Amino acid sequence: MEALRGSGIGLILGVVNQDMGNLAACPSCAATWVQTNVKPYYPAVNILYIAVGNEVQGGATQSILPAMRNLQGALAAASLAGIKVSTCVRLDVVTNSFPPSSGVFAQPYMADIARFLATAGAPLLANVYPYFAYKGSPGDISLNYALFLPGTTVTDAGNGLVYTNLFDAMVDAVVAALEKAGAANVRVVVSESGWPSAGGTAASVQNAQTYNQNLINHGAQGTPKRPGALETLVFAMFNENQKPGEPTEQNFGLFYPNKFPVYPITFR
Repeated sequence: MEALRGSGIGLILGVVNQDMGNLAACPSCAATWVQTNVKPYYPAVNILYIAVGNEVQGGATQSILPAMRNLQGALAAASLAGIKVSTCVRLDVVTNSFPPSSGVFAQPYMADIARFLATAGAPLLANVYPYFAYKGSPGDISLNYALFLPGTTVTDAGNGLVYTNLFDAMVDAVVAALEKAGAANVRVVVSESGWPSAGGTAASVQNAQTYNQNLINHGAQGTPKRPGALETLVFAMFNENQKPGEPTEQNFGLFYPNKFPVYPITFR
């Protein structure tokens, strides 16, 4: 993080999934984590949020909330309560996501997390990937709708809101789930979103450039349910040519590992 000192760049600092159990069970370990990873850098490094785990699944989900509580307590004790504690979730934590107004959390642990966030004034960090939704149902979802291109409108029969892109519909399904959990005041921050430039269905340089540029341009508009600026992070800075998994996982970057751009992009 030394390179970010004085840059003003907002940072989400992550707790790796493997460390959650220890932080959940041990308040003093959470205090040590804060003293080691936060205190030496803040405020010179603009740490906005601490994400306790990324897309946690299975039994480990039971460690998320206790770890969040311990880290929040450790931050408060270190006079760093302005840094908010959250977790990064996949969109499959929401079920009944169509229409968006029907969205509800699939598991009780998420409702507990939502209420914690509401009390703490912290956002929910959501990884939102229209690409994977399109890839899973190409016969049901228009590619233009997934890429923010004109030609498709979808009306939510539950509230009459009109959607012109899949990203907004996915975000608003999370909003609906938060409302149903009694956490209507919790903001959604899109902690990841992007489109692969190679390696799979509809993965091309043109589609990746189109999606990410339109995502950036769209950010100030918000969603039909929550108009206004939506804090969004583009995934990813670099292609990860050694990352395991499907070939698309290696090709979300704006740049190649040699720092040459995969395609031009403009940030406003």
